[in-house]
Amino acid sequence: MTDPIADFLTRIRNAVNAGHKTVEISASKMKQELTRILHEKGYILAYKIVEGKPFNTIKIALKYHPDSNRPAIKALKRISTPGLRTYTDVQNMPRVLNGLGIAILSTSKGVMTDKEAIEQNVGGEVLCYVY
Repeated sequence: MTDPIADFLTRIRNAVNAGHKTVEISASKMKQELTRILHEKGYILAYKIVEGKPFNTIKIALKYHPDSNRPAIKALKRISTPGLRTYTDVQNMPRVLNGLGIAILSTSKGVMTDKEAIEQNVGGEVLCYVY
């Protein structure tokens, strides 16, 4: 596995497309921060870090609309890859779906959304788009 963030996004994308209620992913600090942001922004119901002997895992409860059973996550797109890093500053911050989605950035002040980065006046590496 050369790109753990892409693997994280793909596992969630596949679980949503298959209609699963939960998904388990191996844990790292970056994956925990991505999961925290997805939970804060309402894209997932809940998450739990499960302590394990060989490695920790993150158990994520996926969110679906109650009436139509459509997933809350419509798309997860990896932007910055190991082969082509993508950086941005505050003036050129990307707008996802004209402000309806979020861009997740890795900045010098931690992992945060595009709106939080604008508030704190920092740029960074654009990890992914979520909408």
